[in-house]
Amino acid sequence: MGKGNRLGEFEEVVLLALASFEDSAYGVEVFDTLARITGREGSITGVYVALSRLEDKGYVKSYLGKATAQRGGRAKRFFTLQPAGAEVLKRSREAMNALWRGARLHPLLEDGS
Repeated sequence: MGKGNRLGEFEEVVLLALASFEDSAYGVEVFDTLARITGREGSITGVYVALSRLEDKGYVKSYLGKATAQRGGRAKRFFTLQPAGAEVLKRSREAMNALWRGARLHPLLEDGS
């Protein structure tokens, strides 16, 4: 996996949030999912920047929906997880699981668990 193919932490959580949708989602939905699950307030702009980078890497694909009156005649941009995005998430999970298996946290925890 070359440097350009690695996920940053925020890119990974944005990609995971997008993966939670059955088909596709627009940026606000991804943002809301992140806020709900992580409890962290972020920036919608940051989500769109991450989605753009993920699209440049080939992990997501975007398309414009239909223009709506509620949006002043503007269309929403929808994002869809691509097979390469699913694969990079799988590799990331495998790497993290391997690291967790080797972690020795018990001496640092008060209850020893």
